Amino acid sequence: MITPDLPVNELDRLRALRSYHVLDSLSEKEYDQLTAISSQICGCRMSFISLIDEDRQWFKSSHGLNVTETTREVAFCAHVINKPNEIMVVPDARLDARFHDNPLVAGDPHLAFYAGVPLVNDDGARDIVRVG
Repeated sequence: MITPDLPVNELDRLRALRSYHVLDSLSEKEYDQLTAISSQICGCRMSFISLIDEDRQWFKSSHGLNVTETTREVAFCAHVINKPNEIMVVPDARLDARFHDNPLVAGDPHLAFYAGVPLVNDDGARDIVRVG
């Protein structure tokens, strides 16, 4: 498993993330509808809206998985936030050097396909949404 570097604007990104007051908030119907629709459109059994703080990946919403967070070190999304202008697509994580031995790939929920899209605010601070 390859752990990604921290984004160059990590402190600003975390400050922006905290300013939204969304971490550890209750589920919201609108977010849950987005993850359900994205899962349906992409033909994936799981989709997530996840936010990366210092230590974890926290799911604002998830469809197809009953987990509220993972450690940051196993988060695919921690790779995505390093490239704010790119969509990251991993056709088969089992064959990708960055992820083949990731516990989310090697064990439950046995992730294979992954697509991640960074959310960028007006100031360029990056958060993450993920479909996988």
